[in-house]
Amino acid sequence: KGKCPEDGWDESTIELFLHELAIMDSNNFLGNCGVGEREGRVVSGLVARRHYRLIHGIGRSGDISAVQPKAAGSSLLNKLTNSVVLDVIKLTGVRTVTSCFVVPMATGMSLTLCFLTLRHKRPKAKYIIWPRIDQKSCFNSMITAGFEPVVIENVLEGDELRTDLEAVEAKIKALGAENILCVHSTTSCFAPRVPDRLEELAVICANYDIPHIVNNAYGVQSSKCMHLIQQGARVGRIDAFVQSLDKNFMVPVGGAIIAGFNESFIQEISKMYPGRASASPSLDVLITLLSLGTSGYKKLLKERKEMFSYLSSELKKLADNHNERLLDTPHNPISLAMSLKNLDETNDAAVTLLGSMLFTRQVSGARVVPCGSVQTVNNYTFKGFMSHANDYPCAYLNAASAIGIKKQDVDVFLKRLDKCLKTFRKEAKQEKSINEVSDANAATEQLED
Repeated sequence: KGKCPEDGWDESTIELFLHELAIMDSNNFLGNCGVGEREGRVVSGLVARRHYRLIHGIGRSGDISAVQPKAAGSSLLNKLTNSVVLDVIKLTGVRTVTSCFVVPMATGMSLTLCFLTLRHKRPKAKYIIWPRIDQKSCFNSMITAGFEPVVIENVLEGDELRTDLEAVEAKIKALGAENILCVHSTTSCFAPRVPDRLEELAVICANYDIPHIVNNAYGVQSSKCMHLIQQGARVGRIDAFVQSLDKNFMVPVGGAIIAGFNESFIQEISKMYPGRASASPSLDVLITLLSLGTSGYKKLLKERKEMFSYLSSELKKLADNHNERLLDTPHNPISLAMSLKNLDETNDAAVTLLGSMLFTRQVSGARVVPCGSVQTVNNYTFKGFMSHANDYPCAYLNAASAIGIKKQDVDVFLKRLDKCLKTFRKEAKQEKSINEVSDANAATEQLED
């Protein structure tokens, strides 16, 4: 049926299924006589076993979704994976999606492929409207495709950084709609930035007849992000949305899903991929979804949401204990931010040092964002880089509740963060005492003089 099974399969069943697919590929035929330059020959048995002897890859030269005659098993694997993934995308909230395919590139390069496909539809266009998000791969995806990003600064509403819709529309009018390739928006992001106002952006794109590409990097795991995409497509225009395999399905880095609501446009993107492609990302995600089933994946999504609530409440308590606060970012369903105002006022380097301390204590994924850092990416200078704004009011620390996180991860992180912050407070107290003693000694010396 091409759908993800409700109940996951056991490993032996999955392996039997993959072996059945593999024996349909010509390189595994007993009497095969290969005289071409690409015959699926693998010298290492270890490598062959690692790939279940599915060696030919997917697609044909010029179309990543095409069937390869001498690799019937690999082609079937590709078709089934795309069908199962489409089923899961519908299951997670984007019910009207019509087409998708797995591409063996991470999110940034997959976005580039989307932009290059639009180039043929809009030959005059040279600009991409991009509400700012401080993540290099998003920015580089536009540069690599040969376009000029037009950065739209976010607006501060309370603690949240939100899409400046007026600035987007003003820039479209100033540049001319025909000169704009697309609007490049974002759902999943680091707090205090929150998902873009997709519905409003989609309406703007529909009104001005401008394509709309959504970076949904780790949004599949969030019902809120998927709802935004569904609503955007319902009320306006979304041409394609791109999501990472590793972030959403817990497989190795190296694959993404390009999905959309117009099947012919998604096919156009697949035809833009030059040459055939590695089957590894497709194989990884198919094995994962067959082992989980829809019930297993739903369970992981439910646990992630519960852990987000737990992380939020516990991080707020810790922040209060250290005279800091959990920033109020209700529109971000995955990432949280805690202010580091006291730390920043104590010492300019203290914020960065906290990040180093956490990393050496085996806390990975937490980001510390100091105020005022400047970074140049492809000749474009970002003020306040990493904070998604030129002048965010305070330094802060990020933590995320992503799919697969456990209560133990949250508890250990909070314990180690608490210990690090106490170390800073202790040092600050000692420094204050030393300064007070020095001031007292200086005052005594003045009196004696």
